[in-house]
Amino acid sequence: MSENNKLSIGLTGGIAAGKSTVAAELARLGAEIIDADEIYAWCVRPGGEGMEKLIAEFGPQIANPDGSLNRPVLGQLVFSDEQARAKLNSITHPMVREEAARRIAASDKDVIVEDIPLLTETGQHERFDLVLVVEADEEIRLQRMTELRNMNHEDALARINSQATDAQRRAIADVVLHNHGDRADLVEQVDRFWEEYVAPWLG
Repeated sequence: MSENNKLSIGLTGGIAAGKSTVAAELARLGAEIIDADEIYAWCVRPGGEGMEKLIAEFGPQIANPDGSLNRPVLGQLVFSDEQARAKLNSITHPMVREEAARRIAASDKDVIVEDIPLLTETGQHERFDLVLVVEADEEIRLQRMTELRNMNHEDALARINSQATDAQRRAIADVVLHNHGDRADLVEQVDRFWEEYVAPWLG
């Protein structure tokens, strides 16, 4: 159990695996969701410290005319370049973790779920009471990325290959949810996870 007497759950999975659906259901069940992607967006907001550091490192072309982050341009720079990606992470990850810690401390919920896409890659799994992994077949994820996120196949595959493998995520998981069916099936798995792992802790 976490030092603050809150049950700490790390939620992760590859891009387009279904983390958002899982997080939404966990929130409905009563958990506090700390979304690393949402915090990241806050950290790189126009005029913010994070955005200024990124421009200094990667150049003004990563900013849109309104000062917001041009994610496609930054993505092209870092997702096929390990050194550039490592530099990006060294700038943003500390800021994200600091803000996440602040939000956790301010929460009055007993169950804290941190939705962290790169949990495996950043080696944070040991600080959680439970690690919950969502996975889906690569073909399904590619289809979601190309059809729902308007990415081309090459860019989508590059994003997948820049992340940990399913085997690496399974190695740190306490529970793996399989998102190969429809949304109702995934939600049912989340509910079962809550009943088996969280409800007993809550008493």
